[in-house]
Amino acid sequence: MFRKILIANRGEIACRVIRTARRMGVATVAVYSDADAGARHVAMADEAVHIGPAAVRESYLVAEKIIAAAKATGAEAIHPGYGFLSENAGFARACAGAGIVFIGPPVGAIEAMGLKGAAKALMEKAGVPVVPGYHGDDQSPELLAKEAERIGYPVLIKAVAGGGGKGMRRVDAAKDFAAALSGAQREAANAFGDEKVLLEKYLVKPRHIEIQVFADNHGNAVHLFERDCSVQRRHQKVLEEAPAPGMPAEMRKAMGDAAVAAAKAIGYAGAGTVEFIADVSEGLKPDRFYFMEMNTRLQVEHPVTEMITGQDLVEWQLRVAAGETLPLAQDQLAIQGHAVEARVYAEDPVKNFLPSVGTLHRLRAPDENAYVRVDTGVREGDAVTPFYDPMIAKLIVWDQDRKSALRRLRQALGEYQIAGVTTNTAFLMALAGHPAFAEGDLDTGFIDRFRADLIPQQEPAPPEVLALAALAVTLQRRAEVKATTAGDPWSPWAEVNGWRLNDSGMDELIFRERDEDRHCRVEYLPDDELRIIGPEGSLVAEGSMGSDGTLEAVLDGRRVKAGIVRLGDELTILLPGRTHRLTLVDPRRAGDTDEAAGGQLTAPMPGKVVQVLVSEGAKVEKGQALMIIEAMKMEHTITAPARGVVAKLLFSAGDQVPESAVLLGFEVEG
Repeated sequence: MFRKILIANRGEIACRVIRTARRMGVATVAVYSDADAGARHVAMADEAVHIGPAAVRESYLVAEKIIAAAKATGAEAIHPGYGFLSENAGFARACAGAGIVFIGPPVGAIEAMGLKGAAKALMEKAGVPVVPGYHGDDQSPELLAKEAERIGYPVLIKAVAGGGGKGMRRVDAAKDFAAALSGAQREAANAFGDEKVLLEKYLVKPRHIEIQVFADNHGNAVHLFERDCSVQRRHQKVLEEAPAPGMPAEMRKAMGDAAVAAAKAIGYAGAGTVEFIADVSEGLKPDRFYFMEMNTRLQVEHPVTEMITGQDLVEWQLRVAAGETLPLAQDQLAIQGHAVEARVYAEDPVKNFLPSVGTLHRLRAPDENAYVRVDTGVREGDAVTPFYDPMIAKLIVWDQDRKSALRRLRQALGEYQIAGVTTNTAFLMALAGHPAFAEGDLDTGFIDRFRADLIPQQEPAPPEVLALAALAVTLQRRAEVKATTAGDPWSPWAEVNGWRLNDSGMDELIFRERDEDRHCRVEYLPDDELRIIGPEGSLVAEGSMGSDGTLEAVLDGRRVKAGIVRLGDELTILLPGRTHRLTLVDPRRAGDTDEAAGGQLTAPMPGKVVQVLVSEGAKVEKGQALMIIEAMKMEHTITAPARGVVAKLLFSAGDQVPESAVLLGFEVEG
């Protein structure tokens, strides 16, 4: 076994590898960029080496810096994690040339499966069914458009060198093909350094089912069953589970055998995942699955496989890379129970899952136990930056059956408390509790199909939330007054009771939620109770605030516990499965605030302008694309809010823009 390994990655996967290595007595070396100097994986590792600026092309994607760090620290092997250089044959070859073990498959296997088009051709020759499409080298827009017509719309454009939804576009009509192709190629070039694409027929009701395979250097290969990854947004997985709901035994065997055969055909070793798309328009059938691609690395969703098999796949990787045989044979592997993984992201489902950046002012995860596991790369106080994927954590649950596992998932999601960024936890709870999901009625279009159920209209904060906010503000004021008058307890200023001459004590509070002001009248009652009168009625409240920001309250005799995070006038109220953000409005300062910017379009997040699609003075229609910004390796299109005229352009292609920067002046017609 290795004495020391370097992890050529960051975030939760780096932490995940470190955890297993430490258990096995293997020392670890982390690498980090400027943005990750204080990151969790850096703190966890035995050693850490700085490799450059925040941009991945200057740090985590520079193979020479990674190998130099391994040599300098005496690391015998490099674990690439997933993403970055994990499927880069050139990096694996460079490791071998430097006398360092690459913890992954042989270079030839990476090359065979690295380009999706070539991999599909290889599978066709091997008799594995593939989806109709175009996998050729001719990348001229004219030929690609002609091939799309031949295949028949809808088609899927996919980057040949990548994954994770980057460089991927669904196109429903010929008129949209050119713009979609251009966007996919730009995104692919930025994420993978290769703008080549392939085309596939888009199946109307597909399920994404993948097989975990493992092979060693002694001729042994097994599969560790399947994972269903059908629930996706923007072609990226959101929920993954194992085993696949409703999977017939004969289909499981057929897919497992096909995956193992694919691995053996290319001389595979290590962890890999063979991804299939299944046409479920008539249910799961053994003759209705098609090869999509093989990921020659450990997958993000590997924990669900670990939970149902009881195996540590990172340990398997280390043992195989060290020359050992596979720990178990196929007949020693079995499925036990059901596991589901939810990816907790800093993103806003209401804004089409736009990533959210900021500081994690509060991060409380559910307690881990035999049923609940949390894989994360961040801590409370860390920042979600625009440089990397905005994943906060992977929440994995296990139970004896799927129904019980989903119940545990909903409960665990409700225990999350996150403030500082917008998250998808409420969306994930809605997914896990949706009747169609519970019934296993899955396909990759599930989120779009049930979007109205999963992302409902935002409702105003209910009376209990306003009461909790008013109580929290009042308790904080009392604490501040007590601290400033500690030397004079009899001072008339030592009380927060809203005293008024010839009137009962009361205060008026105004909370702004989005663009609406909500007024609360706080009346002070005996025994530190408050009567809080809001737009929908009144209730009596009392409570205490813990040092950790937990408010324990009694509202009309009902006990409620909430997390409270206050930054200036901004309050975040955290309840199970719900997060409300309110701004305390001081009427005395209302006149000092600037009017909301009118006639301007702003950047939704920090990023880079990759394309300006209009010129100054251009007349545009509502919804017309004006500018494209790239952030977190994904493109975001800025569109016209109404029919009007582009008055002024403030940025050009290639410019970096901060969050909320005014991108252009816009005049609404009339």
